[in-house]
Amino acid sequence: MTGWNTGDIPALSGRVAVVTGANGGLGLVISRELARKGATVVLACRSEARGRAAVERLLGEVPGAAVEPARLDLGDLASVREFAHGLPYERIDLLVNNAGVMAMPHGTTADGFETQFGVNHLGHFALTGLLLPTLLATPGARVVTVSSFMHLLANVDARDLNSVRRYGRWTAYARSKSANLLFTHELSRRLAARDGAWDVRAVAAHPGYADTDLSVVGPRAEGRHLVERLARLRSRVLAQSPEAGALPILYAATAPGVPSDSFTGPSFAMWRGAPAPSRRAPWTRDDTTAERLWAASERLTGVTYEALRA
Repeated sequence: MTGWNTGDIPALSGRVAVVTGANGGLGLVISRELARKGATVVLACRSEARGRAAVERLLGEVPGAAVEPARLDLGDLASVREFAHGLPYERIDLLVNNAGVMAMPHGTTADGFETQFGVNHLGHFALTGLLLPTLLATPGARVVTVSSFMHLLANVDARDLNSVRRYGRWTAYARSKSANLLFTHELSRRLAARDGAWDVRAVAAHPGYADTDLSVVGPRAEGRHLVERLARLRSRVLAQSPEAGALPILYAATAPGVPSDSFTGPSFAMWRGAPAPSRRAPWTRDDTTAERLWAASERLTGVTYEALRA
């Protein structure tokens, strides 16, 4: 992995990739680099206008790129179903579950779930499940779910998945990112249980501390302008660029030999640097916790992974 960069991404002509949250930040960089290597990239964005603007920007940077916008609101399961059912492709080689929210004031999704758990985990759980038949039919497909080093702050609470009893914005965020890793672990386990029947890998990655707008959305939503300005200043001083933050995710998505259930992040203190195996809380590999979260996620979303049932 030492020194790995976008020049090491293999040719992707004929491949189809779906990237959530692709209109800016990491998602835009990921989409650009996949398209540069020849992939057809679906930019799954909550805002149709921002999705179209992202396509125009990518076409300016990569003339002739095969990119298209599609509306996807991960905080609305009806939108997730509409998006999944509307994809016209017979193959999906790469699903990058990248979109997310961070440290938001307490709120709920359209379906009544706590926002961070609902968007970061349940929305992607439902999306992956709905796209699973196409993924299983595509040799070499990968599901890459973007977590965070902040997952180390908290495990999921099976008794209070929606943080009803007590809400802390950073605790809820950490729980949602632990949920991402537990989802990857259980998806990997269920795929492996089929004795190689499907050539699909589930992997996870994180960007370290990347300079994106993710850290300012919460303060902006609450009108905490000083906190927003401080967050921007901190990012400019301490964070690495979105291009650098996207590298671990691109590595997990495209590098040969990436093992299922792996977790890739920046090499230096989980913060910045070239892609490398990342530290991971032991609870994110706990089979019992993962199975319970999976069962709850199927119940809450109504999306069942029939092909992977024991």
